Amino acid sequence: MALIRASMPIGIVVRKTPGVTRWAAWAWKVTALLPGAGPADWRELRREGEAVEYHAATLPLDLFSTDTEAYQVTLSARIPGLVVVLRDDDAEDAAMPWKPALVTASAYEGQDYMDSGDGLIELVPMPAGLIAWVADFVATHYVEEPFLKRRRDRERIDLVEDGRGDARIRQMADVYRAPRGAVRGDA
Repeated sequence: MALIRASMPIGIVVRKTPGVTRWAAWAWKVTALLPGAGPADWRELRREGEAVEYHAATLPLDLFSTDTEAYQVTLSARIPGLVVVLRDDDAEDAAMPWKPALVTASAYEGQDYMDSGDGLIELVPMPAGLIAWVADFVATHYVEEPFLKRRRDRERIDLVEDGRGDARIRQMADVYRAPRGAVRGDA
């Protein structure tokens, strides 16, 4: 089966609000997705007092025919969403602390990123048109794999092997015997 790939540019909207503790000056959250968006580099979209929303970047959402099972899991969620990954931007001349790295529709890949906890990782609800696009891709390319039950090895494990020890070491006696030693009290 040939690998089939579909791609769509997805704009990532990030909201910056004042922090609520003295240890964090700002709170950052990915709030929205813009399907089919053009290129952007932290373009300001809206400002409400100190809260600012940015079109942080536009990243490709790639769908692969081999991952359709993961996309089905995503679509079956109560609120289907894409996982957006932002990494720390360590460049000295960076204007913003985050660098958008990835957007994925795979529930399995998203879970791996969430487990790592590296960076800012958000599950963002998909707009209805994006849900329809992913569902159409899954309907077109999903191939159900038959369940194959794993069989046990044919080796018998119920045989008695008391005292045998490591089979790689040749020995004449029982490896679990009590050691012989000098009797104490002979002085």
